[in-house]
Amino acid sequence: MTSDKPQIPQHTRVYQNHHLDSTRWDNFKVREDDILVCTSMKSGTTWMQRIVALLIFQDQQPEQSFHDISVWLDMRIAPLDETMAAIEAQTHRRFLKTHSALDGLPYYPEMKYIVIGRDVRDVFMSLWNHASNYTNEFINVLNNTPGRVGEPFPPLYKDIHDLWHVWINKGSFDWETDGYPFWSHLHFVQSWWEYRHLPNIYLVHFNDLLKDLEGEMRKVADFLDIEVSEELWPSLVEQATFDSMKNNAKALLPGIDGIFAGGAKSFINKGTNGRWKGVLSEDELKECDAAIARALSPDCANWLEHGGVENL
Repeated sequence: MTSDKPQIPQHTRVYQNHHLDSTRWDNFKVREDDILVCTSMKSGTTWMQRIVALLIFQDQQPEQSFHDISVWLDMRIAPLDETMAAIEAQTHRRFLKTHSALDGLPYYPEMKYIVIGRDVRDVFMSLWNHASNYTNEFINVLNNTPGRVGEPFPPLYKDIHDLWHVWINKGSFDWETDGYPFWSHLHFVQSWWEYRHLPNIYLVHFNDLLKDLEGEMRKVADFLDIEVSEELWPSLVEQATFDSMKNNAKALLPGIDGIFAGGAKSFINKGTNGRWKGVLSEDELKECDAAIARALSPDCANWLEHGGVENL
């Protein structure tokens, strides 16, 4: 962290567009053991929500899917009063999710923040699958739910290279230089990176989850002060594997069919890295390097590409 940064994060920006409304956090009432899963998007959000749910409930079956329990508070299309009521009604340890950068959120010392990073190019390949499968019904909801700030979500891009060019070179907000038509992956990561020293902010990398799922799950459990008996670990890890989530996608992600063509199995797509190779051209990769140089400090850029605790 640079010397001119405040010692604790400051809420200095508002994120409002077709998807987001960060002001929905304004009346949130934090509890001592709350957990927030934080990603820009397509970096392992659902994977970490599944992991946290398994750690919290262990061999108990919750009444709802983890995807419904783990509320995305800053998603603007859900009625705020109903969303807040649902969060307040939860009696188990709460674990919400956000796609907002840290400068758009109130900071709670009581809350545990789990931040997931992923290589820019891998995020984009997952995003292409994500955006290509939006249904017209969902796009209409995004654009026509009252209260939208800014321009509507655009028609889906038909060519992956067209989406790449705007996504890597154009921001949705004045302070961003990438991420259109969503929000910046790079600014998001940098905003959290600068406060990684705080004891309640924990960074996890998608690469490390792929390499050693059990080891990373054990580290998350330690960070959350959750004890798991040794006999339960094999089952919890197996349930958190990508194959298990893919095979049980419909049960794990109810209600996704109206949002994504192909339903839950198209939402949980491949869970692999490196698919950008042979897709993005040399010139497009140079655009990526330029975007990273604009938005990230060198140490953050190194970690975002490679992961590894030694790079934190």
